Amino acid sequence: MTYATQMDAARQGVVTPQMRAVAAKEGIDAERLRDLVASGRVAIPANVHHACLDPNGIGFELRTKINVNLGTSRDWSDLDMEMGKARSAVELGAESIMDLSSCGDTRTFRRRLVQEIPAIIGTVPVYDAVVHYAKPLSQITAQEWLDALEMHATDGVDFVTLHVAMNRQSAARIKETGRKMNVVSRGGALMFAWMEMTGQENPFYERFDEVLDICRAHDVTISLGDSCRPGCLADAGDEAQMGELVTLGELVRRAWERDVQVIVEGPGHVPLDQVAAQMQVERSVCHGAPFYVLGPLVTDVAPGYDHITAAIGGAVAAMSGASFLCYVTPAEHLRLPDAADVREGIMAFKIAAHAADVAKGLPGARDWDDRMADARRRLDWEEQFSLAIDPDKARRYRAQAVPEEEQTCSMCGNFCAVKNMNDALAGLKVDVIGE
Repeated sequence: MTYATQMDAARQGVVTPQMRAVAAKEGIDAERLRDLVASGRVAIPANVHHACLDPNGIGFELRTKINVNLGTSRDWSDLDMEMGKARSAVELGAESIMDLSSCGDTRTFRRRLVQEIPAIIGTVPVYDAVVHYAKPLSQITAQEWLDALEMHATDGVDFVTLHVAMNRQSAARIKETGRKMNVVSRGGALMFAWMEMTGQENPFYERFDEVLDICRAHDVTISLGDSCRPGCLADAGDEAQMGELVTLGELVRRAWERDVQVIVEGPGHVPLDQVAAQMQVERSVCHGAPFYVLGPLVTDVAPGYDHITAAIGGAVAAMSGASFLCYVTPAEHLRLPDAADVREGIMAFKIAAHAADVAKGLPGARDWDDRMADARRRLDWEEQFSLAIDPDKARRYRAQAVPEEEQTCSMCGNFCAVKNMNDALAGLKVDVIGE
């Protein structure tokens, strides 16, 4: 039996090799996963040209996945350095790499990612079109925007962010209502500017059926970009964001009618008390399609620490409906992240993702924590290191302050409650001051 996409296969009753691999990772029945893919509640981004892909599923019923953004910029265009970040991200457990390159030999880098990296690979064709055509933004034609999408699809990327809903109606809403931060999506801002300069409609929106033809032909998952995502707390939940969301919901339906898999992108910057409600509203409006969020950042005042502000929001978002977290590094809003920033961002979001999986009761999620608790009770340091989300850092911290009492740490020493309870319950003498 032939099929065009993972969704097409699922709707024909076919369990693909990618579905079997994902079901085994998730510990769920393959037929159950097939049902979720058929309904659109799980996406398995898997371009037919990405031969080295180790597939993963994205959906609320599955483990929360992490995306790592990287790529070249005009100020930092070392392809080998970016490839090193990508390899490191996969080693650290990221399931997805998104190439946001905006300078240099972008196609060579994109093809290297597809050839060498087993993670899901995502891109933003709008960025690359500006680089690829090397001409003023206003001179790029509607057909060239679609040609850029097709180039990325044939190169083997598994998902593309398309700012489809930044149409003329959305642009008018932005101008009429006013926002503190206007549009902070790079792709959304480029498309807004192109429409303003040319007077034309967004071709990804106007010719969405052609977009679906391209994506169906290569099994490219569409990540519907949130051009109007809030870029500060003041803009969260405003008319521009919610108006675009309604359009995104309509586009989800149209994509599913063609068996094209969809992920929907979400905010942005959102006050902590609004995060859960936004996830629930957005999943409802977008018919349960997997939801992909950048953070969200829950305060605007922590440059240098935005991996923390975003991980706080990410944990609540994933607990409340998001399926896919785009990591944020300490360099957010400041500069291109280096390798150390990438590591810090990944670790922060692995913690957020796991905390959310525990909170939503995924089978087996708490087992990891329970094993750590058992190791701590036994004061088994080697097992604690092996179970740590970052074993190297845990081991390094302990080695930096060797305790007098080997069983304990330098924080408590003989006052260690765990050691003293173990001794007392075993009927042993509890010696605190070295009697």
